[in-house]
Amino acid sequence: MSKMTFNHRAVLSLLSTFMLSMGNGLAARVPNMVVLFADDSGYADFGFQEHARSDFKNLTPHIDSIAKAGARFTNAYVTAAVCSPSRAGIMTGRYQERFGHETNLPPGTQSGLPLEETFGVKRLREIGYKTGLIGKWHLGYPEAYHPNKRGYDEFFGLLQGSRSYYPLKKITKDRVIQNNGAPTEEYGYVTDRLGQAACDFIEANKDHPFYLFVSFTAPHGPLEPRKSSYDAQRIGHIEHDARRNYAGLVVAMDDNVGSILATIENFGLNDDTIVVFTNDNGGPGGKDSTSNYPLRGHKGSLYEGGIRVPWAMAWPGVIEPGTVINSPVITMDLLPTLFQAAGESIEENWRLDGQSLIPLFGASEGAFANRTLYWRRHGIEGPIALRQGKWKLLNRNNPDGSPELYDLSTDVGEKNNLSTEHPKILARLRAHLDDWESELVAPLWGPGSAGYRDPKKKDR
Repeated sequence: MSKMTFNHRAVLSLLSTFMLSMGNGLAARVPNMVVLFADDSGYADFGFQEHARSDFKNLTPHIDSIAKAGARFTNAYVTAAVCSPSRAGIMTGRYQERFGHETNLPPGTQSGLPLEETFGVKRLREIGYKTGLIGKWHLGYPEAYHPNKRGYDEFFGLLQGSRSYYPLKKITKDRVIQNNGAPTEEYGYVTDRLGQAACDFIEANKDHPFYLFVSFTAPHGPLEPRKSSYDAQRIGHIEHDARRNYAGLVVAMDDNVGSILATIENFGLNDDTIVVFTNDNGGPGGKDSTSNYPLRGHKGSLYEGGIRVPWAMAWPGVIEPGTVINSPVITMDLLPTLFQAAGESIEENWRLDGQSLIPLFGASEGAFANRTLYWRRHGIEGPIALRQGKWKLLNRNNPDGSPELYDLSTDVGEKNNLSTEHPKILARLRAHLDDWESELVAPLWGPGSAGYRDPKKKDR
């Protein structure tokens, strides 16, 4: 259940104003959306989280302000436990396993997210939105797969999955920061450059409805914090080197989130802008670095620690400040949410798997549908999972093939396998998994794809 204390009629009236004020195009009050997407953050490493680690409690005031001004989601998910497929899901509004984008895109791959798939921003651009992507892409290296070809008016960032936070000593075309296809000069600190580019996009498009996806490389490795005495002072209380350096990446990201929020406010766009902060997958774990407490697992795992993420969302006049939403949501829901907010219908042939979040805010007469959420890694032989209500099922996750069934309402840490105690529930959920998997295709690359050979296994 969600904690709601505000006037539903007032919210419905506000949305009606958005829609009725539209003529042939979008009115000024149709909302913008800014998605702030972190990379490899730990679940407990933000102050707004219920179980925030004490050493990070005061390091993210700007990100925390989003939750304070709006909602904190306690059961928020991404579509994949690693970077590239997670982005494929949020960008298309579809399970990426439906089109083979199931594992990370290897460097140099001469393809990417299939060209037959339509990005949500392309549809937003068709109804009058300005669209921008700042930061990490990781969805295709050849030109036909670049952001400007997939629906983004503006792209400032890198094509590959990671790079140094400082100027590259050896420049490569997929790691250099480019501006709409043209490589830029190597200078400064990458997180600061991305933050400034996001602010510039907002200023340039302040008179138009816009959708801006800020895809930070932080706090993904390498662990290279800014060389700043102020930053060193803020993170100096952290004992272990790896976690302290990781904290340095987080505070730099938070500072730039603060700059982006200030730019929105300075141009009078607060009331017209939905701001979302979330993360692409669970923290990678490892000694003294990220913390996914109280969840089990980490990046790459289908346990909660790999796929459940921190999520804060502000929308003045629609989401009551301090709201806590416990309903399971997933990043595929953002595209349908913005379309409903803009008064646009979702066509059936779009085949979206997400649904609008607006009913959760009391801002729609419709109900938020209870649904089953699914995940898979590495094709038909890899692990597969679902969540339905309080139940979480993992299959093909253990070496012996035995299933795992958890009651997340009492066991968020997935410690007590109940598969033998609830055979009927297990059978029902396994049937759902089989039905969903029958709709999927084999991965296009990586484990589970045709002709893939595990480099760790020697030929016999």
